[in-house]
Amino acid sequence: MSTLQSFQMLINGDWVDAGDGKKFTSLNPATGEAWAEIPEATEADIDAAVQAASHAFTDGPWASATPTERGGYLRKLAQLLADKSAQFGRVESVDTGKVITETRWQAKYVADFFHYYAGCADKIHGQTLPIDKPDLFVFTNREPLGVVAAVVPWNSQLFLLAVKIAPALAAGNSVVLKASEHAPAAILEFGRLIEQADFPPGVVNIVTGHGEPGGRALTSHPLVQRISFTGGAATARQVVRNSAQNFAQVSLELGGKSPFIVFDDADMESAVNGAIAGIFAASGQSCVAGSRLYLQDNIADEFLQRMLTQTRHLKIGDPLDETTQIGPLCTPAQLENIEREVAFAKTEGGKVLLGGQRPPHLATGFYYEPTIIECPTQNLRIVDTELFGPVLVVIRFQDEAEAIRLANTTKHGLAAGIFTASGARSLRVAKAIRAGIVWVNTYRVVSPIAEFGGFKDSGYGRESGFQAIYDYTRTKTVWVNLSEQPMRNPFQMR
Repeated sequence: MSTLQSFQMLINGDWVDAGDGKKFTSLNPATGEAWAEIPEATEADIDAAVQAASHAFTDGPWASATPTERGGYLRKLAQLLADKSAQFGRVESVDTGKVITETRWQAKYVADFFHYYAGCADKIHGQTLPIDKPDLFVFTNREPLGVVAAVVPWNSQLFLLAVKIAPALAAGNSVVLKASEHAPAAILEFGRLIEQADFPPGVVNIVTGHGEPGGRALTSHPLVQRISFTGGAATARQVVRNSAQNFAQVSLELGGKSPFIVFDDADMESAVNGAIAGIFAASGQSCVAGSRLYLQDNIADEFLQRMLTQTRHLKIGDPLDETTQIGPLCTPAQLENIEREVAFAKTEGGKVLLGGQRPPHLATGFYYEPTIIECPTQNLRIVDTELFGPVLVVIRFQDEAEAIRLANTTKHGLAAGIFTASGARSLRVAKAIRAGIVWVNTYRVVSPIAEFGGFKDSGYGRESGFQAIYDYTRTKTVWVNLSEQPMRNPFQMR
């Protein structure tokens, strides 16, 4: 592309460049070429965004908006997103390399999350307390926190921004949304919908740039009251350290290396389809990718034969082609890391059953073949290393106890899949697996009604579901003396 598309940040209702004019380029993963210019926020830009959000929270129409009015804004936003899902799908596919059929569908489905939280806005309430003292009426209110910093990665960005900002706004907070330095165009385009939905200036601000200075300045800003972060563990540790500056509440949704367990009584066709979708959908660039496949030994050969046959027929190529099933990786760094890890796995005894290289027919772009590696033991480094790509490791097991032990031998704990015909076994294993999401005889299913989040190094806190809205509020307790008598002498105890 000879002419780069130029984007701006949304701060206090205005579209602005970085204060010093600095920009960086975003690459089209299908071609490897720069296609867009993105502002590189300065520390002053971040401060301006937070100050705008703080002002919107304390003054003006957002501060006085009723819960019903807040729900109205979210409903309008939801309808706009659904109407423009095709446009958003194309922008996201160009910028991230995800296939158009998925990005377009996801943009439309994400509208349901805004509709859901629009309905939640006027369902937030406190309670009266049966207090143990006479003549006192005590009740609680749920009040918004203030400025929320929402930090979103490039993958599934519309979905991830929805599960952060929709409950935050429904509860009455204001938001500064920081997009990833990789592929942020769709989030900046989303800012147009904020305008069209007539949100007051400063209620939602969108900034772009790198972790330094942008991410640090945002997550340590003294006016930020809550941080919702999705990303890698190393960055999350820095976010937690930054929050020591403002004591902001923090929730973390981090990476995964999710086990996908297939028992010998499972429906073979369903399990194979689930395993393929679990790892190769979104080219494996998903926190919940089922990237560790555990097969009961007596069905492993047949299962792998079927899976290899189906995987060979997956179409890899241009993400804007409606028939493409696997697109490129988002960044060249991902591609290089996967190549290193697959090469190292082979030195440790991993056997590449399929793929393991860049596709020869695609000379440009960040493509990598769907790859399946059988590992002789759990101890190979690749087994517990999140690659964020279309690479599946396979390990065989003998019985249920071994499957649980192998699945839990990990520093991650975001998601898991179980395929079995036994209802009792599915419940036993689901209870034993240390993960925040467990799918039984299905995989990669989400809903605005259902919470999700991780254990261990996959983070803490939960997103989605009604309960998430309370995470963007704090409780205020009010004590009312109903007696007409004066208060007794405080120094006479009885």
